[in-house]
This record gives sequence, C-alpha cells and structure tokens, in this order.
Amino acid sequence: MRTAQVTRNTLETQISVTLNLDGSGHGRFHTGVPFLDHMLDQIARHGVMDIEVDAVGDLHIDAHHTVEDIGITLGQAFARAIGDKKGVRRYGHAYVPLDEALSRVVLDLSGRPGLEYHVNYTRAAIGSFDVDLIHEFFQGFINHAGVTLHIDNLRGINAHHQAETIFKAFGRALRMAVEVDPRMGGVMPSTKGSL
Repeated sequence: MRTAQVTRNTLETQISVTLNLDGSGHGRFHTGVPFLDHMLDQIARHGVMDIEVDAVGDLHIDAHHTVEDIGITLGQAFARAIGDKKGVRRYGHAYVPLDEALSRVVLDLSGRPGLEYHVNYTRAAIGSFDVDLIHEFFQGFINHAGVTLHIDNLRGINAHHQAETIFKAFGRALRMAVEVDPRMGGVMPSTKGSL
C-alpha cells in the first residue's frame, strides 16, 4: 500500500494528513474551512484515494495560512506515498464539466514543481472563501510533491462550479498518473532513469 502520514506544525498552523493512494475514495476533513473540506473531498472521491486532514490554523486572521499549509502538507504526504515512482503511468489528465463550467487538468509526476494556473473566477469569493486561496493550495502542493501541474478553467459562470470542476479534474488526473502500468514492469517512466 502506498501510504503516508505527515504532521506539520508552525506558529500559524498545526496540520496532520493521512494519505492512501490505493484507497477507495474515503475522505475525512476537519480544517475549519468548510469550502476547502468540500473541495478536498472531490480529490479523494474522484482520485479514488483515501485522504484525512485535521487542521487548526489562525482563522481569526483569515484562511490563507491554513489553506496554503494544507496544500504543503498534502504535497509532502504525496511525495512520501508515491515513493520512487517506478512502474507508474507518470502523466495524468482530465476534463471535467459541471453544468456550464468545464476545466482541464494535466499533470506530470516529474519531480520538478511547476504550476500553470489559468482561472478567471466570475466572483472573488464563494461564500466567505477567497478564490485566490485555491492557487495558494495548488502552489503549496506542487512545491512539495514535485509535480508539474497545468490547470485551465475553459468556461464557467458559477464560481463554485468553476472551482469544483478544477478539484474533480485534479483528482482524476492524479488517479491516472499514480496508477501502476503493468506494461512498465516496475521500470522508471523516464529515459533519465529517475524522477
């Protein structure tokens, strides 16, 4: 089983993440940021991986540190759980619609963090959740997971739908990339011999 548990404590946040890449899509989230809990559940369900997140952060200031640090901690857990990446498909992609919204996510378990994020939300907040924090979440994740990630919201009118299609597509793309390819025979999916 490709699993990891990571705890990250700073003066701003205390976060614990448990990740099972070969899970069943179970999610349990206590972050203090309800919209983020809803989005993390999309990753678990559509990525068919088990994710548990417990977080306490300085929400009296705002949700920035909590959301970013959860991205960081989830990225650290992912890097541990995926291991040496031998035999995995490495690349993943997904298009996901939700009513009028459509997003595309493409990623590479390259070992090199890179984020191309192209999303023009139709409003600045979803309820009390600042949509700018979605970028911070993914930036934190890729920096510590060593993933190249391209996110494009192709269309959308409802900001909630825009965000949800991104997280669902991310889950599905991640699921594809971490899948073991039996034809690889445990070989590293790189001509360099390492990722």
